[in-house]
Amino acid sequence: MTTLFKNIKELLQVQTKGKPFVAGVEMKTLPTIKDAYLLIREDKIMDFGVMKDCPKTADRVVDVTGKMILPTWCDSHTHLVYAGNREGEFVDRIQGMSYAEIAAKGGGILNSAQKLQETSEEALYEQSRVRLEEIMQLGTGAVEIKSGYGLTPAAEIKMLRVIKRLQENYPLPIKATFLAAHALPTDYKTNKAGFLDQMIQEVLPVITEEKLATYIDVFCEEGYFSVADLERLLEAGKKYKLVPKVHVNQFTILGGVKASVAHQALSVDHLEMLNAGDITALQDSQTMPTALPACSFFLGIPYTPARSLIDAGLPLALASDYNPGSAPSGNMNFVLSTACIKMKMTPEEAIHAATLNGAYAMGLETEVGSISIGKQANLIVTKPLHSYGVLPYAFGSDTIEHVYIAGKKQR
Repeated sequence: MTTLFKNIKELLQVQTKGKPFVAGVEMKTLPTIKDAYLLIREDKIMDFGVMKDCPKTADRVVDVTGKMILPTWCDSHTHLVYAGNREGEFVDRIQGMSYAEIAAKGGGILNSAQKLQETSEEALYEQSRVRLEEIMQLGTGAVEIKSGYGLTPAAEIKMLRVIKRLQENYPLPIKATFLAAHALPTDYKTNKAGFLDQMIQEVLPVITEEKLATYIDVFCEEGYFSVADLERLLEAGKKYKLVPKVHVNQFTILGGVKASVAHQALSVDHLEMLNAGDITALQDSQTMPTALPACSFFLGIPYTPARSLIDAGLPLALASDYNPGSAPSGNMNFVLSTACIKMKMTPEEAIHAATLNGAYAMGLETEVGSISIGKQANLIVTKPLHSYGVLPYAFGSDTIEHVYIAGKKQR
């Protein structure tokens, strides 16, 4: 079955050279084809080009006059498998309580962990399925999902099994990350080493046996887990062939970026706080810096200094950080807009960051993230637009008409 999209006003993020990601000054230019066609066969991109070279026939022809096509968003950092919500803490924050103060009174991650521990695997799957379907409708065509709200071996494994069920039941690529150290449970408040022992000894072998995760993560932050804790867990994960994707520099700079790079992390995520040493460490690496602007928006904390990273010749990915406490939205369209408005990224830079660079940050750069022959036909068809700059500019508008995942219309 072939499908031909014709009269595309502009085909965005066209990559013909197999680049794994885009960095530095290259991010300022978005490769596009105006007055284009796109041909897909079943679930893969087969051909594309200018309309004068358009094939004459296909099994199905879709005329998209006035509309644009781009690859679906690649959201490389989410926590969308969680139980319940934390809207009560939202009100606490409005009334002046800080993230740390909410956590100190038993809120935050501990609140989510208690709810998750009390929720059955089936109920957790049903809640998570709804969220996944929602972000697909919003244009996300590849996603990473973390555990980390379990805080017991049984609950962490439950989360990872739910992620595996989502992988089996939905057509978009889903990557699973074992967030081994997100917070200390109350029972281990004075026994951090014991908690880490438990995660290493009781969860890692099950992950290997059941093939539950590809990546390992740690919340390296003051009051949570130190650089020494980070290194211990990444070394343990390495023995089980888990690649690091790490939370660092959200509130403080502890040295987690340099340590993560030394352990060949695929990505370092958050980076709201950054110094010259962090940038230098990243310049000599294949680690993808990842910004989570929806979290900064929701918590009212600084934004990742995108200009410092990109102007230093580095790449940057954008992700939603979808979670119940600090970013309760998986809307990557909002992430794109926020990156432009608050982080001073150009539309071209933001689109690169939310597509190909996001794919790289999940190890999916050969499968999704660009319009390239052989990649999965995960596509956004916009409504009629004046230019692609409208995508981030019209931050409160729905600019998407259709979403295709593996060649099949989802919306």
